[in-house]
Amino acid sequence: MLVFIIAKVVFMLVCHEGHLFTIADVWQVIRHGLSLDLSTSLYILIIPFLLTMVSVWLQARWVNIVLKAYFGIIAMALALAFTADTSLYPFWGFKLDASCLQYLETPTEAAASVSIGYLAVRLVALIAVAALIYKGYPMFIQASGASFRRKSYLSPLTSYLSPLKETALYLLLIPIIIIGIRGGFDESTTNVGQVYYSQDQFLNHSAVNPVFNFLSSFEKTASNIVDYDYYSQAECDQLTEGLYPTTSTDTDTLLTTTRPNIVIVLMESAGDVFAKAMPRLQQLRKEGIDFADCYANSWRTDRGTVCTYSGYPSFPTSSVMKMPKKTSRLPSIASTLRKEGYQTHYLYGGDINFTNMRSYLIATGWEQLTWKADYTLAEQNTAEWGVRDGITFDTLYQMITQKHGSPFLYGFSTLSTHQPWDVPIRKYDDEILNAFYYLDQCIGDFVEKLRKTPEWDNLLLIFLPDHSMDFGDCVETVQQRNKIPMVWTGGAVKAPRRIDLTCNQTDLAATLLAQMRLKHDVFRWSRDVMSKTYQYPFAVHNYNNGFSLVDSTGYMVYDLDSRKVIADKSSNSARLERIGKAILQATTKDLKEK
Repeated sequence: MLVFIIAKVVFMLVCHEGHLFTIADVWQVIRHGLSLDLSTSLYILIIPFLLTMVSVWLQARWVNIVLKAYFGIIAMALALAFTADTSLYPFWGFKLDASCLQYLETPTEAAASVSIGYLAVRLVALIAVAALIYKGYPMFIQASGASFRRKSYLSPLTSYLSPLKETALYLLLIPIIIIGIRGGFDESTTNVGQVYYSQDQFLNHSAVNPVFNFLSSFEKTASNIVDYDYYSQAECDQLTEGLYPTTSTDTDTLLTTTRPNIVIVLMESAGDVFAKAMPRLQQLRKEGIDFADCYANSWRTDRGTVCTYSGYPSFPTSSVMKMPKKTSRLPSIASTLRKEGYQTHYLYGGDINFTNMRSYLIATGWEQLTWKADYTLAEQNTAEWGVRDGITFDTLYQMITQKHGSPFLYGFSTLSTHQPWDVPIRKYDDEILNAFYYLDQCIGDFVEKLRKTPEWDNLLLIFLPDHSMDFGDCVETVQQRNKIPMVWTGGAVKAPRRIDLTCNQTDLAATLLAQMRLKHDVFRWSRDVMSKTYQYPFAVHNYNNGFSLVDSTGYMVYDLDSRKVIADKSSNSARLERIGKAILQATTKDLKEK
């Protein structure tokens, strides 16, 4: 732990150029990074821990030999991680991860940008740091032990224990080690995003443990971004040409103002398959703007959240939210509106560290975060996943009705419509429908309260799900499965309207910004549905190793494992298959280049 803390300070000092920070910032970096440091330290200590258990019963010389060799390897690995991290960061702007390994194939080209002297200094630093860690650790332990003996605070605990009792003690420690590695008892396990705390990415990066980041990046980059090389680049470009226009022309106006206060409510799993359990949302669709043929881009919350706020596509095997290096380069509604003077605040009643959600939100412009930890213990335990929706909707109401000196954008993710469906009311015998009815009641009560406030007049409320889910006969091969409501309501809505154009949730970003007369060209994969440039209405959906496409000709589902169409409800499914493959190839290429 001490080595990791020292490494953070050294990292900040070495990589400080262009980044201003104070002593207080150094402390905050250390404090927020402790959880990753602890988890990494416990991982490293697993082998010594197990060997020490063995040595209780087997006093063998080979145990010490193995430990010395292990500590040597660890010392060199840590020194390599620290040296590489501080050396590469000024060039890359992100923490050490698995992407650096690709340069080992061409070391000459990789070293071409630096001098021999630069490499020599790093080599000396590598050896020196490794020696300091390897020699310093036993010296530190011996000095600490000698100090304890001199002061006679206590004798070694093991001297009072028989081998059997000592082994029992070690076994009792195993759950504690596992909890420390995992990061606690919550649904989310230890991840890089949990240490992000600042709008300054340099401070967030400084808090990240480079060893943990490097190891965790294997599953999030190299192995999960699959190449989809179906066509030549020219043919792929031809197939995707015109599918995603990034400019708006003669956009039809839906709002009474170009600068409304905006609240986006991301409803957990609330696809159209649950419409019958959500009558109050259906009423809002009639009273507001109903994008009646909208489809979810993905099947998971981490994917759907990025699709909604960044207008960025989902992928069959990759979660962009779990890639902090990528998410820091994404556009977002929040970062765009912050430039227009908007306050940004995100609310979630669950663990905001889950699937790196915190790092995504901070990196994409959300200034304030309110989550489970900001509630009382009693409130945190009102649902399996955290604070139930009735309580968080009340929080959102208070946020909206407080005094504001500037326009605001609030984001909110609900959670009660998630297994185990633990809600405080009973309407249906089916526990799933019952949970969605509860969410619907929360939405209805929330909107009715807001209607009576002066804030309503300049408010735009947007309701849409993060994704849908399987229910009954609605599975991935059924078109209705991924159809979702997208409803705009509030006093800023000019008049009730039904929009029947097929679209995706990724289109929210461009459509909303165009209504505000703001450019949206950085949202490469988002379309302004109300623009004359939107000439080919279609929607794409990715699920676990498959994709579907819907347009005016019908619906097609393609399975990437079997490499064939598994659902064909289109008069031209071959064309849909080609377009879907081209989009997958183009979007994956874009992700890899981020």
